[in-house]
Amino acid sequence: MRVNHFCTISTVSHLYKVYALAESLANQKHDFLLHVLVSDSDENFAFANCRFWKLNDFKNESSAQNIINKYKSHTDKLRWSLKPVFLKFLLSTEAAQVICVDNDVFFYTDYQFLFDLLNEHSLLLTPHYYKHNPKKEQNWLEANFRVGLYNAGFVGVNRNAVNTLQWWADCCEYRCEKNSWRGLFDDQKYLDLIPVIDEGAHIVRHKGCNVASWNTDYCKRKTIDGELKINDKYPVVFIHFNPFTIREVAEGRDALLLPLYNVYAETLKKYKPDLKMEELEQAEPLLDKLKYYVWKFMTERGN
Repeated sequence: MRVNHFCTISTVSHLYKVYALAESLANQKHDFLLHVLVSDSDENFAFANCRFWKLNDFKNESSAQNIINKYKSHTDKLRWSLKPVFLKFLLSTEAAQVICVDNDVFFYTDYQFLFDLLNEHSLLLTPHYYKHNPKKEQNWLEANFRVGLYNAGFVGVNRNAVNTLQWWADCCEYRCEKNSWRGLFDDQKYLDLIPVIDEGAHIVRHKGCNVASWNTDYCKRKTIDGELKINDKYPVVFIHFNPFTIREVAEGRDALLLPLYNVYAETLKKYKPDLKMEELEQAEPLLDKLKYYVWKFMTERGN
């Protein structure tokens, strides 16, 4: 029987999100294995349908060692930069197809079609679907070029993507930083080039994939016969519950996601009973607010 391979990278403090992710995958009734790279511990962990990996498992992988040595004191940069390395490693040792997701992703409906797409395409990407109207809220239009067209919280690959993954790993080793002057945004902005350099890459157009509060304009929510649909036809396959999405739902600006958010919150609390969801919201960073007001001031001046 076919086993679907997923992977994610997490610190110990966020393993409760990994367990919630695994439960959401189990609810879809397919055989699966979730590979979990724990980036800050040599402990042994166990959870149903999960296989845990340690940094030491990559001691013979030169790209992994270069990235570990460079970012070992930067927890986030280390996790982000190890994505292509982990994917490439799994393709060579464990599976012919792997889907990598961030640990704050949660599945609601059948995902099998994504693996079917990997029968035909080397690599799968999901667009952010940020607003991109050049006549209003142009700060979102420009964000596409600062942050990236595709979200690095989901990447699917098969073995034909090995060279592309090595290129991505080399890019992350070069620089993993937010630097708009250089045209960089951590591991993510590099994904913009992948449809250019990899002819087998495919952009997933199913708008129920990677639903998040940054794509409310182009992935419109509507309840039809008691089920939430995106753009009147797409079921919600998975939601990316990063702090922005959690904050927008909790504060009522993305209210139709609230029932699905509540399912996510209840699942998280099974694995971390003392969790307060507001801890995950995070206030909008002051620097981001300042950047917006500077952008607005310069725009109104016609610069």
